[in-house]
Amino acid sequence: MSETSREKPVHAPMDQFTSQAGELLVGGIPLGRLLARVGQTPFYAYDRGLLTRRAEALRAALPQGIKIHYAMKANPMPAVVGHMARLVDGIDVASARELQVALDSGADPREVSFAGPGKRHEELRQAVAAGILINIESFREVSELGAIRQATGWPVRVAVRVNPDFELKSSGMKMGGGPKQFGVDSEQVPELLAAIAQHELAFEGFHLFAGSQNLRPEAIVEAQRKSFELALRLAEHAPSPVRFLNLGGGFGIPYFPGEQRLDLTAIADNLATIQREAAEKMPGAEIVIELGRYLVGEAGIYVCRVVDRKVSRGHTYLVTDGGLHHHLSASGNFGQVIRKNYPVCIGNRMDQPASDTVSVVGPLCTPLDILADRMSLPHAQPGDLVVVYQSGAYGASASPRGFLSHPDLVEVLV
Repeated sequence: MSETSREKPVHAPMDQFTSQAGELLVGGIPLGRLLARVGQTPFYAYDRGLLTRRAEALRAALPQGIKIHYAMKANPMPAVVGHMARLVDGIDVASARELQVALDSGADPREVSFAGPGKRHEELRQAVAAGILINIESFREVSELGAIRQATGWPVRVAVRVNPDFELKSSGMKMGGGPKQFGVDSEQVPELLAAIAQHELAFEGFHLFAGSQNLRPEAIVEAQRKSFELALRLAEHAPSPVRFLNLGGGFGIPYFPGEQRLDLTAIADNLATIQREAAEKMPGAEIVIELGRYLVGEAGIYVCRVVDRKVSRGHTYLVTDGGLHHHLSASGNFGQVIRKNYPVCIGNRMDQPASDTVSVVGPLCTPLDILADRMSLPHAQPGDLVVVYQSGAYGASASPRGFLSHPDLVEVLV
């Protein structure tokens, strides 16, 4: 049986982008014209209209009063952060550099929070000076923040990041349950809260994040329910009333065959129930949902150019000028146990049938440099443009861009 006659894999739905005259449209711009505007391949392009519509749709789906924070580690490009800052209620950062980008974007420091298991003393001092909320993840951070408060007299706003005794089932990356470098084990939190009071830090609440990239509403509902119940128990040991309760996120987006977009109905209903219970049992507490990938992932594409078409023992390879050094996630080397293809198209041949079974590879001297393995695509030649969908999150900033010293990429918001 020939390769072209094999069963062709089907990727997840990619209807957020349209095409015209055979060219993919990004922000209403044909891909070829966008390339001319950018001036090079490879590049990432993020569609601001898609970003806006996703944030607005999420806002409409969730109960009124639920706060939405953007986890900018998903995509810290300053232009993207600036755009998102106008659409969400707050920004969550994971380093002092991200903090600076968030503040430069115009985000309200009162709605910026800082999480990360290895915060340096200098970063803690910067965060205190900025007046943001610091998610404490160790006893060391408590003592260092106490010393900063003692030395400066500045108020120190803190929440406790809790490592729960459960995990988000079916999540792509588990961030809680069992031993973890993230947060403070739930059984140690009462002792930590006592230390926070001793050092006279301004306690505001809890941050619980059990996992990410989940497409099962029932799993997210269960994690949110358990997180809320755990927060209620821990609040009994708090030095002051809870004002901030971050229930994390975990909302996934579809990448692979058979996956569908997350249905928010049950999640929204559950949050409404939690909101009502919080009004009675935790009055004054704001419920926060922290999302990164869900807000920006589907709005981005990665574009590289075919530089060679070669056949090796009957199998065709499209060799491009982009690869894992720019898009580690799409290569399958960022959290995948078994490699699966991200959705891929030939962006200047959108009106042509998927007639060839090919592998799309990059220019690096490693067999790991694969963007699509045995995927059905239109017949492509050198000069054609390979597009990797679902590239708005964990793309450029999550990739080893200096590996083998190939030319760097460009990022644009259109």
